[in-house]
Amino acid sequence: MTLGDSIRHGAKWVFIGNTGSQIINFALGLILARLLMPAEFGMVATILIFTSLAGFVAGGGMGQAIVRAKEATKRDFDLLFTLQALIGLVIVGFFFAIASWFGRWYDNPLYADLLRVASLSFLVRPFFNVPSNMLHRDMRFKAKTAVQLTNLVVYNGIALSLAWLGYGPWSLILAGLFSAVAGALQFAWYARWRPGLCFDFARAGELMRYGLLASSNNIVHYVRSQLPTFMLSRSIGPAGVGLFNKAESLATRPHSFITGSVYEVLFRALAKEQDNLDKSRYLFFRSLTLVATYGLPFYVGFLWLAEPLVVTLFGHRWADSAGPLMILSLAAPLLMIENLSGAVLAARNCLGKELVAQVVMIFIAGAAIMAGLPHGMTGVAAGLLVAMLYMSTHMFWLAKQSLRARWADLARAFLPALLLNAILAAALWLTDQMIPPHIQAIDALYVLLMAVTGGLVYTLCFLYLPIPALAAETGRWKVKLKLAKAAA
Repeated sequence: MTLGDSIRHGAKWVFIGNTGSQIINFALGLILARLLMPAEFGMVATILIFTSLAGFVAGGGMGQAIVRAKEATKRDFDLLFTLQALIGLVIVGFFFAIASWFGRWYDNPLYADLLRVASLSFLVRPFFNVPSNMLHRDMRFKAKTAVQLTNLVVYNGIALSLAWLGYGPWSLILAGLFSAVAGALQFAWYARWRPGLCFDFARAGELMRYGLLASSNNIVHYVRSQLPTFMLSRSIGPAGVGLFNKAESLATRPHSFITGSVYEVLFRALAKEQDNLDKSRYLFFRSLTLVATYGLPFYVGFLWLAEPLVVTLFGHRWADSAGPLMILSLAAPLLMIENLSGAVLAARNCLGKELVAQVVMIFIAGAAIMAGLPHGMTGVAAGLLVAMLYMSTHMFWLAKQSLRARWADLARAFLPALLLNAILAAALWLTDQMIPPHIQAIDALYVLLMAVTGGLVYTLCFLYLPIPALAAETGRWKVKLKLAKAAA
């Protein structure tokens, strides 16, 4: 199998996994939104700020280092397991020690108990992460997808059952813990892996040199992403956090399952081709073209349908999420550029430069959020949009330098998607003018009519407009849809 075929095959399975995850999470999230109150979602989101941050420390970036490495042995994976297990024990002890103070900080003792139970997942993570890294390195994305989807069924089954029984925020915390155990068992089976211990600290130092930069970038990026939740939790309380978190979650879903699918495969492919500049440049800009083509129409829809969409999906008590959703949707192209530029920098060992950009971004994002706080959730979202503009520009500039590319290459990569989405926006406007007011007043029906019309127009334009940059992609889809015959 050629590298191009491996990338397409891997991206297909990662996309299936991410899309399946989004669909399952989204569908079951609709039910959870009616079983749990915004404040309960807000409590769990606050806990996850700290446990997820600790997760980056627990991983240490060494898994990413092994995925990138040209050679990796069983001894390397045993060393990875040993180090992550030791770090996990320290983290669990730390959270148990500070839990009481944490509850007092938020003036609610329930936070302390939630934090203690959530931290137990760090005892499971080494059993989860190591075989997952093995599958990633071997580009066995089909197996990873199988585990991902099965694990989602376990998580959501437990969460829904406990929420139905009235366990409130505990339903999400316990579901996360038990699904981690289920995922660890599945990954170990697929990778044919058994845990082993290794104390080769000389080799550990080699892995940690790259891993330290990788984990530092992940930590700084995570801190930056959680700034809105943390600052809102101290200003407008858990209900506001829940509403903003719902808007942010919806706004990032298409980005997660499309751009996120490409990132994993692109990183491994660029690591393999790190000495081939022309091939790396092609892979990067081709990936940008495709993620923009497949991802941007979702955000055009969010901009047009934010309020009726939120009300239809989650109910009227979540209606205030519509304002931040519209603003955050404008950041879609910026997220795509930043994310895939990050894959370039990680694969070409330029993480030190990315770390500087991420640190600067924390201060810019913090200042932007502070400026927006007096205007509530929409002000915070607007501040984030400004900060993301800076970050995407900085990240692409770094990737451009590493690949010796040009700004014009970025414009060319986005042109096909911009053309298609301009047509989509015009079609939505025309459809809106044609729908009678009494139909528009029925949120669910209005959303359905607009989505169907927009989807048909975009699909037809994608398949039949003569756009050279998309000719190969549309050709493959025409063959799959039996609209054309495969080339001999």
